[in-house]
Amino acid sequence: MNKQFNIQNLIRENVKGLSPYSSARDEYVSDGSEMVFLDANENPYENGVNRYPDPQQRGLKSVLAEQKGIAIENILLGNGSDEVLDLIFRTFCEPKIDNVISLPPTYGMYKVLSGINTVENREVLLTEDFQPDVEAILNTVDEHSKLLFLCSPNNPTGNVFSEDIMTNLLNKFNGLVVIDEAYIDFAESESWVSKLSEFPNLVVTQTLSKAYGMAGIRLGICLASKEITAALNKIKPPYNVNELTQQKALKRVLDLESVKNEVSSILNEREQLLKVLREVSFVEKIYASDANFVLAKVDDANKRYSQVLAEGVVVRNRTTQPLCENTLRFTVGTPAENKKLIEVLNKLN
Repeated sequence: MNKQFNIQNLIRENVKGLSPYSSARDEYVSDGSEMVFLDANENPYENGVNRYPDPQQRGLKSVLAEQKGIAIENILLGNGSDEVLDLIFRTFCEPKIDNVISLPPTYGMYKVLSGINTVENREVLLTEDFQPDVEAILNTVDEHSKLLFLCSPNNPTGNVFSEDIMTNLLNKFNGLVVIDEAYIDFAESESWVSKLSEFPNLVVTQTLSKAYGMAGIRLGICLASKEITAALNKIKPPYNVNELTQQKALKRVLDLESVKNEVSSILNEREQLLKVLREVSFVEKIYASDANFVLAKVDDANKRYSQVLAEGVVVRNRTTQPLCENTLRFTVGTPAENKKLIEVLNKLN
């Protein structure tokens, strides 16, 4: 455990003094009895969405809390993980003073949000085997370093970071360590949510966009200590997760069997794709994946991207990213979609 960590030293001074906006639906929480609601200036004619949604998403949070073995107070939900990440920036990072650490190649929104919030983004490249460089990270940190982003499984590389390395960073970094687990459902390793009680500076972000197949509803999940989520709730917009999103998300998280079946299918298809990629002449290296995509080094990424695109398949060219020269990222699709990709690869082989 990081004994030097103190959450109060991280929260921005102006946020410490804030009180969360108290909406009509915060002040009166329905107990299920039939009431006449004349408190929120809503259109009274029922159509399913004429009322404001639950600002704290209690029904959805209760299911997630039970599934993840934590308290409801450990959960904050957002309009996609991007809103969750933005709330973390705005709660803990003083513009033009503080800095954050990101580890390219990684998810591009960390850098974007740094720019939006005028917070310095200090980049420390991953090692050649795509692991965090602990010594380089700690040498980059100063008293204004508030956040360290660890995307595991990482995007675009696809690999899980070493547990020992991440534990070392959690113990030695005195800011928040944000572990982005967007792809954790495809990995064999355990989620870091189980370690929230061990590390007071640990924040885990997850999403319903990947394994749960709910990218269109925009639902991001933040899992952290009650002190951290309480601070984030001070600046969270009152109705940031709409009623339709809450309904769709609740239905999906209650159907874990379907999610598990789809994940299993994706993992099987990933193995089929890997077998084919190993036989493609212009593929020079295939990186190990713990996610629903495969990163491969090819002879000429721009050329191969254009060729695959011309055949009606869209993949991602990652050649501009650090350590990813001449790489393409292949998302694992349905059996039919993968069959099409494989046909294209064999045609170009």
